[in-house]
Amino acid sequence: MRLLFPPLAAMTGLVALSNVLVQYPLSDWLTWGAFTYPLCFLVTDLTNRMHGPAMARRIVYVGFAAAVVLSILLATPRIAAASGLAFLTAQLLDVTVFDRMRHRAWWQAPLASSMIGSAIDTTLFFSLAFYGTGLPWLTLAIGDFLWKATFALLMLLPFRLMMPVTASQAAR
Repeated sequence: MRLLFPPLAAMTGLVALSNVLVQYPLSDWLTWGAFTYPLCFLVTDLTNRMHGPAMARRIVYVGFAAAVVLSILLATPRIAAASGLAFLTAQLLDVTVFDRMRHRAWWQAPLASSMIGSAIDTTLFFSLAFYGTGLPWLTLAIGDFLWKATFALLMLLPFRLMMPVTASQAAR
């Protein structure tokens, strides 16, 4: 259980915080939530690299349940539902893509899985959470995805620094 606590606490806190912050647009292209949510992909990918896909899925499932409950209390039921569906779908896809690519160069699995997961997450979340609300959900989704793609690239360095290095990985 001690192995699960840090990534689980990080995942739950990041999703709940992101669901509060997504309600505050910076512009027609970005919300404050764009700055916190992409860290979830880093948590998932590090858990997957260090402990395998089964542990990463556990973090996703338990983090999903805890974050949805917190998001209902801290945000809105609509945001909580949209976030829950988008998070669960995107993070489970991230785990699968990462696992299938884990034996390639160290940077390929986290980059590809985060980009694919981000595209799914953004599409599902913004269309479900904000369609019909009067907010410019399409431009918010585009801006959010562009930030997530940038963030996925930026997080390669912290990913590399935090992942355990084996002899075969060091050679790549």
